[in-house]
Parts: sequence; C-alpha cells; structure tokens
Amino acid sequence: MDLSGAKVILTGGSSGIGKQTAKDLISKGARVIITGRDEQKLLKVALDLGCTGYHADVGNEEAAKGTVDFALEKWGSIDILINNAGYAEFGLIHELDLSKLKAVYDTNVFGAAAMAKYCAQVFRKQKSGNIINIASTAASKGYPQGSIYATSKFALSGMTQCWRAELRPYNVRVIQINPSEVPTAFAQENRVEREEETNKLTPKEISDAIVSSLEMDNRGMITDVTVIATNPF
Repeated sequence: MDLSGAKVILTGGSSGIGKQTAKDLISKGARVIITGRDEQKLLKVALDLGCTGYHADVGNEEAAKGTVDFALEKWGSIDILINNAGYAEFGLIHELDLSKLKAVYDTNVFGAAAMAKYCAQVFRKQKSGNIINIASTAASKGYPQGSIYATSKFALSGMTQCWRAELRPYNVRVIQINPSEVPTAFAQENRVEREEETNKLTPKEISDAIVSSLEMDNRGMITDVTVIATNPF
C-alpha cells in the first residue's frame, strides 16, 4: 500500500519501537495518532514527531473505543492499527503473582483485542484495512519465568491467526511482527530508555519490518515477520 496519506493508530507510541515506527510512518507521509499512558511524555513526543497524541490506557475497553472514535472524528476512516502497547512481568510458577498476570494480559491481550474489535468494525464496513500486532519471539517458545509475558504473546499470536481468517474476506491484512530483544524502556521499572547495544537490535530494525510489510501491494500479505539480531553475542 501507499503510506502517503494513510491514517494510522499506533498504541504505545511514546517510546522505543512505537516511537520509531511513528517517526518512520510520518516520513512516508502517513497521518498518525499515538497513544500512551504517560500523558506528559506522550504529548511531548507527539509534538516532536509532528503527529497527534491521544492519552489512553488501551487495557481499558472504554479507552480503546474512545481512541477509535477519536480517530474517526478526526479523519472519517482508519487504514492501519498497530497494536504495539506492551507490558512485561516475569516470575516462576510456584511464586506466581496473579495480579501481575492480570495486569500484563489487560494490555497485551485484552487491550489488543479491544483495539482490534473497534477497528475491525470500521475495516469491515470500508472493506479494507491493516492490523499489525507486535508480538515477540517469546510467542513461539516457552522459557523459565515466562508464564506471564510469554503466554500473553502466545495468546496474541493465536488471536492474530483468528482475526486473519475472519477478516481476509474483507480485504483486511493481519500481520504479526516478532522482535527478538530490543534494548528500550520496555520492562524497565523506571521507564527510562536503555542505551543501544552494538550487536543487538534497535527499534529501527523493527520499524523497517513493519513499514516494509505494509508497503507490499494490497493484493498480498506477509503473515509473520521474525526479526533477530545477526550476532547478539
């Protein structure tokens, strides 16, 4: 698709992969709304990037619906949803804190589903659209202390496949991006961006994968993209 003029909702857009992706989409001529829970940070990033910031915790269904309604009021239609908002907690099963499990699922699973629900209603009517789900390499293999985060990404991966099957007849592409480790503010308690590490991925590589997947002609769809560092050791 031609990204010039494309109307994009990007959740979790105030840092890391989301911020870089918003920047790259804007450079292609797209119109972008980014969401985030830290209103002050969100609005500063939106101002710096030249896009619109909408303060929302997409783990709340009303906030998710409000985001889509805001975009429709602003633009009249939506072309792309990027479910990037994510949250991580880790722990061994015998010590599992179920409140942390719920918090992660609220954003990574229920938040993504709520955003997709309301965008899918738009996409079905206009018979076009794109959903990009930012999953993880953790979506394909369990590991110690992954009962919270990894399983949330397994769930997102399963939903991606279901939405793709449901929405293909409406010319809607549903794409899953699986980044390996990207040093960002993600999973940092203080939400401060981590320094880039020479051999590890940066948000730019993930953004490149997202943009390239979208730029394929609409007759085709890349279903899954896994991005790993060539030599992170």
